[in-house]
Amino acid sequence: MAVISAIVVVAAGWLAFGGAGNLPGLPAVAKTPVADSSSAAFSICGDGRHVNCVVDGDTFWFQGEKIRIADIDTPELSPPRCEAERIKGEAAKARLLTLLNAGAFSLSAGWRDEDKYGRKLRTVSRSGHSLGSTLVDEGLARRWDGARHGWCG
Repeated sequence: MAVISAIVVVAAGWLAFGGAGNLPGLPAVAKTPVADSSSAAFSICGDGRHVNCVVDGDTFWFQGEKIRIADIDTPELSPPRCEAERIKGEAAKARLLTLLNAGAFSLSAGWRDEDKYGRKLRTVSRSGHSLGSTLVDEGLARRWDGARHGWCG
């Protein structure tokens, strides 16, 4: 088993550092980034059918599937624990709506496909940049570290 693991590690490193350049056809597959091919006209979710809408700063519905942005955590809106959390949560929700409507994006799964609530866990990117990172950079989200932290000071 140790030999197989070593071979896998060496092969992965070889491909990651350009070794695939000597194999015809493989460079295009190994080096081509995923195209931003997903898009929709998003709105804010309300009562009724959820197809393409934003729930809060880190959750949205896309093509009828509920998605939780895997790499961030934003303030809660249902219910917020304080007025400051509500205000920042509404700002994160509005910003996510704007980001999703700004053009095509990519969804990528990580180690876990779903969370305990059945939401698909996905990183959302545009041109290779995480939209979650944009929310973090703007102070509207935190990097997800596996635990929720308060937003009420």
